[in-house]
Amino acid sequence: MRTVRRCALAALAASIVLHHPAHAADPSGEAGCASFQEFMHSDCPLTWHGITLYGTYDVGVGWVSHGLPESPYNYEGESLVNRNGNGSQWLIAPNNLTQSGLGIRGKLEFMQDWFVVFNAATGINPQSGQLANMAATNVANNGLPRASYAFAGDGARAGQTFNDEFQGGISSAQLGTLTFGRQRALGTDAMLVYDPAAGAYSFSFIGYNGLMAGGGDTQDTRWDGALKYRLAYGPVHFGAMYKFADGSGGCYSSAAGWTAATCTPQQPHNDAYGFDLGTVIESFSADIVYQHVFQAISVLNPLLGPQSPTQPYQSIANSINTIPITGNNLIGTTNTEYGIVTDNTAVMVAARYVWDPFKFYAGYEHITQNNPSRPLGIGATAQGGYLLSGVEDDNLDSTKKVQVYWTGVKYTFNDGRTDLTASYYGLQQATFRVPPTCAPANMRASCGGHFTEGSLYLDHRFTRRLDVYAGVAYSSVSGGLAIAIPHAPGVPYYHDDNLAPTVGFRFTF
Repeated sequence: MRTVRRCALAALAASIVLHHPAHAADPSGEAGCASFQEFMHSDCPLTWHGITLYGTYDVGVGWVSHGLPESPYNYEGESLVNRNGNGSQWLIAPNNLTQSGLGIRGKLEFMQDWFVVFNAATGINPQSGQLANMAATNVANNGLPRASYAFAGDGARAGQTFNDEFQGGISSAQLGTLTFGRQRALGTDAMLVYDPAAGAYSFSFIGYNGLMAGGGDTQDTRWDGALKYRLAYGPVHFGAMYKFADGSGGCYSSAAGWTAATCTPQQPHNDAYGFDLGTVIESFSADIVYQHVFQAISVLNPLLGPQSPTQPYQSIANSINTIPITGNNLIGTTNTEYGIVTDNTAVMVAARYVWDPFKFYAGYEHITQNNPSRPLGIGATAQGGYLLSGVEDDNLDSTKKVQVYWTGVKYTFNDGRTDLTASYYGLQQATFRVPPTCAPANMRASCGGHFTEGSLYLDHRFTRRLDVYAGVAYSSVSGGLAIAIPHAPGVPYYHDDNLAPTVGFRFTF
């Protein structure tokens, strides 16, 4: 099967490059490959009349000290400490440096200095061929005993046809670029620039976990139905983004004995906005990013089964603020999620400095989260159109404050063909429990906690398209961040650390 795929890729590349005039002038500014040989030995794009086909295949082998059986829907691997990770595992490790996938982008001039632009891209799991779908890793475990889980996580890629971006608009060198559709958040754009590991799932906390990039929750690393504007003027660049409310708000009730007949339908108010201001001055660049997201959704665990020590029937009954429905369910629980809802505000500052052959990186983000000003209810939609059969709008006792910080260095040698990257990431959560009782005997997820990760990896490029890599990451959690289920009796992680060496290869076009 892999041989067939490689042959199909080669045939596709050849069909494009052989029908592209050698180095023909292209208004998009991208000169396409003139021959198949050039395609294989350079990084020329597969461009034809301003339309470019691109993609990545990235896969490897890894071992984790505390992991779970792999899921065919998981696109991030298991390098990070996991609340349900237990025994050691050998794994086919997907997307270690870059998300595998396919995309097509365009830049087509329709009048002087004015272009139509678009990008449609999706992520694919190289180990299974499935579309990247973190929501499916949760629903596949719904109702199971925790000890029987396969990998489960949360993310913005939830099985959508175009789970990365699906956007288009107009662009001018003088007036900037305006696009609309499903787009990466401004925090995601900044993360990819200022993360020393460039968002590598296996070696970067801020790449693996989208809390920083999404301004508080990983589902918000990409915004559906969003306007995005970017403008560069000399050394200064500016960005602004607004997401329109979409989906369903579900049906909500604050009553203790609520039923399907007594809850009130809600309109969604999950709009969001953000701004970015940055500069590039010779070898130095820096950005400040602000993001505010209403009705952000976090999915921490699959629906819990009757064997769970907390919320024992979450998998078979609708619930609002941990209060189960009285009578028949409003919606079925099959293929549904349990969401914690907050309003989030985040401010990020990040910088990079190039001193050949070194690149230095550093960043900091402050996040505040509050219970939503407008609640979501049963049947509200999360990423990918998945419905919430359980929802919490009052999870926070008080304002939750989180600080994320990181630094790292990249050393390039061997005539620019090899990189050695070292990174450090930290997260500090302040106590938001009321009263603030956080002794070890009654630790809760609302108590203060700390997370840390360090990574080191080597990446060698045989050609501009093919590289191999090897590295290791170690991560650990403590305090409230080491609580796996955020309700009494404070069920902890099975293990509060994880060691994850990985080797693999990546092919890009």
